[in-house]
Amino acid sequence: MPVDFKVELVKEPELVMPEQPVEEQHYFLSNLDQNIAVVMKTIYLFESSSARAADNPADVIRQGLSKALDHYYPLAGRLGISSEGKLEVVMKKSGDGAEQQGVVFAEAEADARICDLGDIIRPGSTPLLQLVYAIPGAKNVLEVPPMTVQVTKFKCGGFVLGLCINHCMFDGIGAMEFVHAWAELSRGFPLSLTPELDRSVLKARSPPLVEFPHLEYAQVDDVSGGSQQNLHLNDDDQLVYRVFRIRGQQLEQLKSQIDNEMCSTFEALSALVWKCRTKALAMDDRQPSKLLFAVDYRSRIQPPLPKGFMGNGIMLTYAMTTASELESKHLSEVVSLVREAIARIHDSYIRSSIDCFELQRFCPSLFSTLLVSTWSRLSFHTTDFGWGEPLHSGPVGFSEPEVCLFLSHGRETKDMNLILGFRSDAMTRFHDELEQVLGQVLCST
Repeated sequence: MPVDFKVELVKEPELVMPEQPVEEQHYFLSNLDQNIAVVMKTIYLFESSSARAADNPADVIRQGLSKALDHYYPLAGRLGISSEGKLEVVMKKSGDGAEQQGVVFAEAEADARICDLGDIIRPGSTPLLQLVYAIPGAKNVLEVPPMTVQVTKFKCGGFVLGLCINHCMFDGIGAMEFVHAWAELSRGFPLSLTPELDRSVLKARSPPLVEFPHLEYAQVDDVSGGSQQNLHLNDDDQLVYRVFRIRGQQLEQLKSQIDNEMCSTFEALSALVWKCRTKALAMDDRQPSKLLFAVDYRSRIQPPLPKGFMGNGIMLTYAMTTASELESKHLSEVVSLVREAIARIHDSYIRSSIDCFELQRFCPSLFSTLLVSTWSRLSFHTTDFGWGEPLHSGPVGFSEPEVCLFLSHGRETKDMNLILGFRSDAMTRFHDELEQVLGQVLCST
């Protein structure tokens, strides 16, 4: 069983700058970056190493970070608002605010051993949040640096690297490439992939041209006038979060039930979760139910984004139908809706989406929406700062009831973890719906 533990900073956090001077500038963020300016919190657990007993992990990682920032210097800037009213990264050489730039770097100690943490995939685990440095008193995204780092040493000699990175700087692939580059430089190796920082290829056209309806940004209304309690959550609602482990054999059996050729695990699992969740929430039959997920468009845009692109090479796409239609459809039909959503992402649609956001700044709620976020293809587990690959790695602090995370269950298995939250009665119904299709499904808190 995991145990509670305490973490204390060993000194005041410091600011880490690139080794080489950086020119004063305003760094452009695309319209596809603007809509996802939320923080991603991740942790990496490393065992102690007798070969590195004389080395302080925090020192090695800090020095490697300064080297990495030479190549990824926008991470050392600060978010600001441009003359167009959009987010940008401001880099200053001197004067007002320049002394506050740099990646915030904290060193801490924990009164536990690495093995005491147990399974780190625990929704909303408060103790694990101690391993990621939070800016005290920050009220909005402009008061949080693009990146903070915390290295926490444990009693056993192992340590945890905790990162807080604003999603407007990277998508998961970009973040993974950055962490790998940082690790290479920390071990004394040159970069195996040079980052491409220029995002100007994603600027809106002049004049903007919206060629498609962009329902991924549209608000979903409540057809019942407010009587669907499971869809109207407030701060007083007691939500429960669970981790459902879907075994590799169950996934293969699920895909065999679907008529579409070469159905992917993501397509099958997204369709199943969307269908089961809609049933569990007991929606009005007429209620539109939306599925949102991100598609990697790096090779879909023309010309394709360069390798090492620093930014968001993903964009949201959607599938939508009414609750009654979704519940009545065979799973194969739901998978077809997911596939149509993926196929929608092509060059013209991507450019239209960028231009659409230029004309109208969207910030819809996730009412009656399931947002699937998949981490299963990200190889953070291969990151090596000189202490070998991490024992575990993954996100922490997720607690949005409209979001479902897909995470691989370890390296040696094809099992998948689903993480999501409901009211307790809806959670019971969701579990029952899953098991009607998959058979017994392991569930943990």
